[in-house]
Amino acid sequence: MNDAAPAEAATQSAKPSRNALRPLRTLWPYLRRYPWLIAGWLGFLVVSSSSVLVLPVAVRLMVDRGFSHAGSGAIDEWFLLLLAVAMVMALATAGRFLCVSLLGERVVADLRRDLYGHLLRLDIGFFERTRTGELISRLSADTELLRTVVASSMSIALRSTITALGAATMLVVTSPRLAGMAAIGIPLVVLPIVVFGRRVRGMSRASQDRTADANARAGETLNAMHTVQSYARENFESERYAGAVEDAYGAARRRIRTQAILTASVIVLVFGAVVGVLWLGAHDVIDGHMSAGTLMQFVFYAVFGAGSVGSLSEVWAEVQRAGGGMGRINDLLEETPRIVAPATPQQLPSPAVAARANDAALAFEHVRFHYPARPDTPALDDFSLAVKRGETVALVGPSGAGKSTVFQLLLRFHDPDAGSVRMDGIDLRELDPQALRRRLALVPQDPVIFGADARDNIRYGRLDASDDDVIAAARMAEAHEFLAALPEGYRSFLGEKGTRLSGGQQQRLAIARAVLKDAPILLLDEATSALDAQSERAIQQAFERLRAGRTTLVIAHRLATVLRADRIVVMDRGRIVAQGTHEQLVAQGGLYAELARLQFAA
Repeated sequence: MNDAAPAEAATQSAKPSRNALRPLRTLWPYLRRYPWLIAGWLGFLVVSSSSVLVLPVAVRLMVDRGFSHAGSGAIDEWFLLLLAVAMVMALATAGRFLCVSLLGERVVADLRRDLYGHLLRLDIGFFERTRTGELISRLSADTELLRTVVASSMSIALRSTITALGAATMLVVTSPRLAGMAAIGIPLVVLPIVVFGRRVRGMSRASQDRTADANARAGETLNAMHTVQSYARENFESERYAGAVEDAYGAARRRIRTQAILTASVIVLVFGAVVGVLWLGAHDVIDGHMSAGTLMQFVFYAVFGAGSVGSLSEVWAEVQRAGGGMGRINDLLEETPRIVAPATPQQLPSPAVAARANDAALAFEHVRFHYPARPDTPALDDFSLAVKRGETVALVGPSGAGKSTVFQLLLRFHDPDAGSVRMDGIDLRELDPQALRRRLALVPQDPVIFGADARDNIRYGRLDASDDDVIAAARMAEAHEFLAALPEGYRSFLGEKGTRLSGGQQQRLAIARAVLKDAPILLLDEATSALDAQSERAIQQAFERLRAGRTTLVIAHRLATVLRADRIVVMDRGRIVAQGTHEQLVAQGGLYAELARLQFAA
């Protein structure tokens, strides 16, 4: 596995080169899909913020008028006014919370859906250079940060801004002189937010990258538990994961420390300024320049304003973290697949029409190809091969000869660097990749079994297949007997990656999936490598029936599986070195004769 690319990507992603709010602009298209939730949120926000700003006025009236009149009736009215304001504030706050929480859940759900759909459409090369755990982290942890921003931080920020501005205005109305004194301390509050905010942004992204590294390490290890335990590497993997977790903790600790210093600085400066102003106000009350109710009103507005500014500093740190997370998500959304359909793709002829054509079913014409990770070594070098319709061609040769690369190019997971690959006479680059792949049925060497029941695993080959079709495909693949014997038959859950099946059973299930797809071209990559001799003989008989009228390419290291092929193509170092029937190639001598001598002599 190549760790250099992920490490480089992580290093680049940690650079705080962009403004924290700029990545969050990507959320606007998701937010505007739900105007009624936004309208409800803003409406309730205005009501709740207004009720908060009305509260100090009610307190001043209660103090100045309620206490100045004899009897309890007068003061009771002002307390009822306070209670009414509190009830309005409570209902409006509940409505605001409901609307903004639903908005956050909806936006994050839409974003996750779009991000996952985008990932599924990226080319195979992207997944070869990116760790799965890193992608899972962005789908889960980073989007969770955005949920916090949309469902909480954004609402708190707007509420605090409205409250702070309203409180500042009312401070000026209540006492211009004291308000002017308080305004002197504003630059002292803003300065640490600006200075520490930049550090928090970079540290937040670095923290998220280290968390993603730990997730990637865990995912990689858990997906290889057979290997880990068979080599008794539990302690080794535990220590490696512990190291990754400690790196993530260290990055988070630096971020939290900086954020804590920011929060403490803002609180000390804000409330220090409030205490100083109140000290001046208390002297004004003593000197008779201000009533006690007015001072209390000023105190409430000062506390509300200071609390709002303090909340803004905390929210800003959350926004910095979410900005880093959204930046990482944007990096994925900005990835463009290198394998795309042309603007006006050509249409493949129907299998019936193609069967009457004279073109080769498949053709490689002077193909040269390098894998991006190995730019100096060609996987295929001036490779030319034509496969007739209905022909069975076997590709043999040592490991690294380029056999699997032939399948990779046929499926258009990659495009050739030079030359062309054609199906029914049409260059694959002129086709829609999905239309191309519908014509191909692949049985890989390492079968993929999904965490579902046996029926759904086979039906993955054709989603609209009936249960009878599924059973028929399983019979042809010699899988029906063991599937029917499972506790719940075809409805039995097979475990993650098919852990409840043996290797040979997994391969037969993959063969049944390809049978059900019923594609005109079969690609068999060591499709019988995990079978015992009896099962292999049964599968070979099934393939004899299956390949009738179909074009078949077989990759095989075990030459016994390709003796009945119409043609055997011998490959070495990305080139064709010989081709013919088994008897012809043995008679010619060379690489194939040597391979046959070693295998059949054994």
